[in-house]
Amino acid sequence: MTSVSLTTPADSEPRGSIACVGLGMTLGSHLSPLARSHIQQADVVFAALSDAIVEVWLEHLHPDVRSLQPYYGDGKNKSRAVTYREWVEVMMAEVRAGKRVCAVFYGHPGIFAWSPHEVIKVARAEGFQAHMEPGISAEDCLYADLGIDPGRLGCQHYEAGQLLFYETPINPCACLVLWQVGLVGDRSMTRFSTGPEYRQVLVDVLSRDYPLDHEVIIYRGATLPIEQPRIRHVALRDLPATDVSAEETVVLQPASPLRANHAVRKRLAALDRVMASPN
Repeated sequence: MTSVSLTTPADSEPRGSIACVGLGMTLGSHLSPLARSHIQQADVVFAALSDAIVEVWLEHLHPDVRSLQPYYGDGKNKSRAVTYREWVEVMMAEVRAGKRVCAVFYGHPGIFAWSPHEVIKVARAEGFQAHMEPGISAEDCLYADLGIDPGRLGCQHYEAGQLLFYETPINPCACLVLWQVGLVGDRSMTRFSTGPEYRQVLVDVLSRDYPLDHEVIIYRGATLPIEQPRIRHVALRDLPATDVSAEETVVLQPASPLRANHAVRKRLAALDRVMASPN
């Protein structure tokens, strides 16, 4: 009697999966054991990293590392939105082929990164396993290097262009962290920097809540173990004339003290008395 298999060819085909992992900011030292495991167990690894040296280092962890950087093209006429969609498609092509895919991004894969969120969304919608593994981000390094505790006075984070394109409220009693100031005002997504005229528009917006002599911190975390973080201090009025790269972050400490909410404090005090009463 001939035996009959209970599985169909479709059932026996390997199912693809994708894990988007964070490499952290500083080469090697920020990689978590779980992220390393995802990289080493993958069939193919895609990389969107900050430095070619980091890509070379990653190639020691896996024999098939494919850089996503060439998809940027010449960077003159191609929108980064097109590039990021291409990243999703090239990664999904391998997932659909049944491969275990690992996509490696510098820092945290879910912060200022459209493609990791999108590829996970697409993969899950098509029935594939998808996972995001966090990494140490530029924000984490910023808190450590600048000695900022976001729980003390509060901390607000904005992409710098958001302050120009939208009516965005700013709380001058809390820390303000502005990302991608070097690109502020760019709506084309084809440029990798904008000039002092664009930063002047940002300063004009910020000057509604901060005096022009307010100190601005320009920060970039270390990406190699031999580096130190780069920290510069300038007055807000001097920001347009100061070169700021796309990798640098601008921080403004509070311009005014926290304002006590006396009405709520009075209400809470009354509530404390009621709760403390034996009756």
